[in-house]
Amino acid sequence: MQELTVGTRVDHPRYGEGMVSRVTLTAYEIFFERGGKIEITKRNTDLSVKELKEELRPNGSLTLDEVEKVLIGVLDRYNSLPALVPLGEKWKEGILELKPGNPELKSKEIPIETFFHKIVMVRDRLRVLEQNINSHPVLTDTEKIDLQQYITRIYGSLTTFNILFAEKEHYFVGAKS
Repeated sequence: MQELTVGTRVDHPRYGEGMVSRVTLTAYEIFFERGGKIEITKRNTDLSVKELKEELRPNGSLTLDEVEKVLIGVLDRYNSLPALVPLGEKWKEGILELKPGNPELKSKEIPIETFFHKIVMVRDRLRVLEQNINSHPVLTDTEKIDLQQYITRIYGSLTTFNILFAEKEHYFVGAKS
C-alpha cells in the first residue's frame, strides 16, 4: 500500500471511515467514526483509501475543516448530534401551563418548543444508551436483553408525548403486544 499522508480519508471494515491524523515511522494514527483514535500499523491490509491527501502540511497537522468533518462523523455515528425532529404544526408557538392544585401557588408556563426539545433529547439519549448496551464488551446477552426490556418500557411510558411529533416515524414505540 502507498504511504498515506495526514488528512487522507480511509475506510476500515471494523472501524468505518476515518482520517489519518498523524504518521509515524511504522504506523498511522487515525480518527475513525467507530472507535475514535486508533493507531494502525502501516502493514495493515484492512485499510482502503477513500481520498488520498497528496500534500503533507509542514507541521503535519489537520486543518480546522478536516477536524470538523471527523468530529461531525463521530458525533453523527453515535447520535450525539440532535436529529432535526419537527414539532407538529398545531403546537408551534404554544405554551404548556403547569397549574398546581393549590390556588395560592403560582402556575408555570413553558413554551411547547422547549418542552418538545427536552423530550427529543431524552429519546436521543435513550438511543445512545441502547447502542452502548448492545456494544458493551462485558455484558452477557441475557443482561443486554434485560436492559433492553427496561428501555422498551421507558419508550412505552413516553408514548403519551407522540402527539407533539409532526411525523409518525419519530414516535416513541413501546413493547408490542
